[in-house]
Formats: sequence, C-alpha cells, structure tokens
Amino acid sequence: MKKKHAVAWVGLGLAFLCGCERHSNKETFYLVTANSGLPYWQTAAAGFSHAATQYKVKSKVVGPDGYDAQAELAALQQAVATKPGGILISVADAAVLQPGIDAAVQAGVPIITIDSDAATSHRLFFIGTNNLEAGRLSGKHVAEKLKNKGNIIVFTLTGQPNTEDRLKGFRDSLANSQINIAEVIDVKGDPKATVAFDRTQQLLDQTGPKKIDAFVCLDSASGKMVSDAIKRANATDRLLVAWDVNQDTLDGIKAGTIEATIAQKPYTMGYYGLKALVHSPPQRLDKDFGADSFSPYPVFVDTGTSLVDKNNVDFYLASAAEGSK
Repeated sequence: MKKKHAVAWVGLGLAFLCGCERHSNKETFYLVTANSGLPYWQTAAAGFSHAATQYKVKSKVVGPDGYDAQAELAALQQAVATKPGGILISVADAAVLQPGIDAAVQAGVPIITIDSDAATSHRLFFIGTNNLEAGRLSGKHVAEKLKNKGNIIVFTLTGQPNTEDRLKGFRDSLANSQINIAEVIDVKGDPKATVAFDRTQQLLDQTGPKKIDAFVCLDSASGKMVSDAIKRANATDRLLVAWDVNQDTLDGIKAGTIEATIAQKPYTMGYYGLKALVHSPPQRLDKDFGADSFSPYPVFVDTGTSLVDKNNVDFYLASAAEGSK
C-alpha cells in the first residue's frame, strides 16, 4: 500500500500517554463535531467510545447533524458548562469556534482539536491528518491518471481549515501541469451532498473544450453522490477521486465507479484523543504549550493518510468489516 507515515511527533505523543491515569471514572469527556450524521464522524465516535470503555470513563458525542459552526459552538458551550474532564473538538470554522475554545480553556477545561484545527487557539495540540500532504497526494494521483492535462471539478467545504489545506495542497500538486480547475464547488456541509449530485449532472453535459475530465472530492460526503450522477449519465470516461473510506466509497472503488479515495484515520483521532485527555491532563492551562520547548505535548500528531484504489481496496473493506464488530 502507498502510505504517508505519521510524523515524528507521534513518538513524542505516545510517550506522554504512558503516564499514570489521573482522572476519576465518574468524569465525562466530550467529542464535539459538526456533521455528526456522517459515517466519518460515527467512526471517530467509535474510537472515542472504545477508549472511554477501556479507561472506564464516561463519554458523550455532541454536535449538529449538518455543517453548522454556530450550532457546534453552542454544543461546545453546553459541554463546557457541565465541567467535563476534557473535550475533543473538530473545528468547523476557526473564526467562530476559537473564542469558545479559549473560553473553555480559561474555565479549566482541557481541549484537544482533532481533524480540523484552530491553530492559534489555546487548545493543547492537534490530532489529525496533514491535510496539505493529503491534498498533494490526491492531486498527484489525478495528474498521473489524466497525464497532466484536462478540466477538473473540485468539491469541498469552503472555509473549514482542514479542507482549505487540502485544496491548497491539491493546487500545489498541479502547478506544473496543464490541468485546469474549472470550478471549485462548496457542498456547504450537506450530509446528503445533493449539491454535488445536481451540479455533476449539469457539468456532465458539457462537451468540447469545456468537457470535464475528472471530479475530485475533498470532503467525505460528496463522493457517492458524484458517483451516482456519473452512473446515471453512463459517463464511464470520467475520473472520480473521492475522500475517506465510507462503505459506499469502498464499494464504488470495488465496482469501478470510483477510481480512488484518500483514507484518513478518524477512529484513531477519537481513540488517541480520549487517551491523551485521560492520561495526561495538564497541571496548568495558562501556558503556551506550543511555544514551550519543554512542553509535555506535541504541537501536531499526524494520524496518517493512504491512497486507496483497486489494488488495495480489499484490505480496507476487510478492515471496515472488522471495525464495525
């Protein structure tokens, strides 16, 4: 398999997870997300809950079903009001959520960001994907498949820190090619991705110099809907590269309707994040751990990414089946 291995910070992160447990099993820990209805977040919640069971603490997963940064902020504030042992949060919009994160830390609640960061907040550190590199991995694969020329469409979540990094990395990888990004489409956090389906249907009608050669998804939800639109139009000559390893995405790769996807590790983010909160609560929160050369915490733990295609999809299908038990 083609792997992007975790950065050296993982080793440092593992070191502090070996400390003694300092939390009471009566404490509650929260995972706060947006788009909680997505399979991606259900996988993260499974890792979070698994770790909570192992360490005999209580866990709660909260947040809106769709992409709604204000609703996520309200969920964060409600969680903080319960005085939890700690919170993991994926940041839908840093401008909206950073004040809430900083207020939580000021109130004595340790915060770790996962999946999407608020880098200038007072959170302890970030656990997730190196999204710049993941975007480059996707772009490099698309460029190879299109032989460095053609028109493409990109589906993303505009304004979310992780997807913005993916888009930047994706653009970087195409800098020396003749590939034209004809349009970047904001799917607006719709868990059903109807925007992606409808717009793909329209774009498939374009011919000649405007013909779209490939569709690229930088979010978890739109891959299936783009695939459904391509299948409905019987446009078998179009390339589709998705994001994440939802069951329908893996099934699409197996069936040949999706060429490849970029796999993240949301289960690991939830599992590792809860362990970090339980094992190594900070003695004080009024400190810039990111700038401290003697900090017990890393700045960033990269959980890794992989390219999944027909060559290794069976491994990921088996892994998904095992993880669902």
